[in-house]
Formats: sequence, C-alpha cells, structure tokens
Amino acid sequence: FEGANLPTTLEGQAVIRESRVLYVAGKAANAGGVAVSNFEMAQNAQLSHWSNEDVDEKLHLIMRSIYEQIKKESIDGECTLEEGADRVGFLKVAKAMTELGWIW
Repeated sequence: FEGANLPTTLEGQAVIRESRVLYVAGKAANAGGVAVSNFEMAQNAQLSHWSNEDVDEKLHLIMRSIYEQIKKESIDGECTLEEGADRVGFLKVAKAMTELGWIW
C-alpha cells in the first residue's frame, strides 16, 4: 500500500498500520515512476529499445534496493517504514553536503 504524498490522515495511517498492511511512504513508492522515466530517457539517448521484461527486471532491482534501505533505517520495526524512508533521505542529503564541504 502506498501512502502517496500523505492523502491519509494520521489516524488513518494508524488504522492501516494496525491492520498489518505493508504501508510505504509515497516518496519511496513513487520512485518507481521516476525510475521508469529515467529508463525511457536512457533508451531514447542510446537509440535503443528494452523489452518489457528488461524494464521490469531493472525496476524490480531498484525498488527492492529502496525497500531494503528503508527497512534497514527503520531498524527492523523500531520505527515505521515512512520514518525509515525519511532517515534514508536525510542521510543521503547529509552525505552529499559533507562531500561538497558544506558541513563537516
């Protein structure tokens, strides 16, 4: 279940979690659409064509990696997958800022 840009109230999110439905932050779930758009641009730039199976395989690898990252940052249930996704995003930005010398 995807939480697409928080259309669900906090109370609604609690109900979803209590029902034990896998609930993933919209920013993580929506990454699939962004990835497929990137695939399309890559194919156009290379004047190539990927089969549906190739696209599905590449997308599956990306989405699995995203899930594994947010699962790891949720510290195996210590916090929600949404909070894990927030942590992943924060850590990536902090790392980039450090590498750019903006923070140390």
